[in-house]
Amino acid sequence: MIKVLIVDDQIILRESLKFIIEQDTDINVVGLAGNGAEAFSLCGKLKPDVVLMDIMMPDCDGVEGTRLIKSKYESIKVIILTTFNDEKNVSRAIKSGADGYVLKDISPEQLILAIKSVFNGFSIMQQSTLNTFAQSKEKRNKKSSKTVKTGGVNVKLGNRELEILSLIVEGKNNKEIAEIMYITEGTVKNTISQMLDKLKLKDRTQLAVFAVKNNIL
Repeated sequence: MIKVLIVDDQIILRESLKFIIEQDTDINVVGLAGNGAEAFSLCGKLKPDVVLMDIMMPDCDGVEGTRLIKSKYESIKVIILTTFNDEKNVSRAIKSGADGYVLKDISPEQLILAIKSVFNGFSIMQQSTLNTFAQSKEKRNKKSSKTVKTGGVNVKLGNRELEILSLIVEGKNNKEIAEIMYITEGTVKNTISQMLDKLKLKDRTQLAVFAVKNNIL
C-alpha cells in the first residue's frame, strides 16, 4: 500500500484529489495539508511514501515545503502538482529535491501512474514541462563539455553527451536523435547507457531531470 499525503491550500482540491487517487486500491491517502510547513510536520507523524505538493500556497509554498521534507526525510518522494509550467517554478521545484513535476490537467489515470512510478524510484516530468527548458540550442552548442557532481563525485559530460541530453529533454527518441546528429541509433543507445551508468540514474526522464537540476541546459 502506497501512503500519500496531499498538500494544497484549497480544501475542495485536496478532497477531490483524495477521492480520485483512492479509487486505486494500492493507494491510501494518510493525510491532507494546507501548506508546506503543515506537510513537513505531518511527514514526521504519518511517514507517507509520496507527497503530492502544490506550489503556490500561503505561509510556506511547495518549493520550501519540498526542501524542508527532503532535508529530513530523504526517502519520502515529492511530486509537484500545479498549474504553473514556467521555467522559474519548475527549476526551483526540481532543485529543491522534487522527484516529479506534473500539471493539474493530468488525467486521473496518469496521476495514479505518476504516484506509482515515483514510489518505485523513477522521476516523472511531463514533456510539456520539459519543453520549457528545450530552448536556445545555440547556447547549448557552445558547450564543449561540462563537469557535474553526483554522489559527491565529479563527472565530465562531453559535447556529444550534452547534445544528446538536450535532445532527450526536447522529447526526441533514439531514431530522431540519430538522424539529427548524423550518427547511428546504436551510438545513441550506447551514449545514453554510458550517461546513465556515469550518473547512476535509471532512465531517460531521470537524465532530463538531472539536466534541469544541474543547469546543464
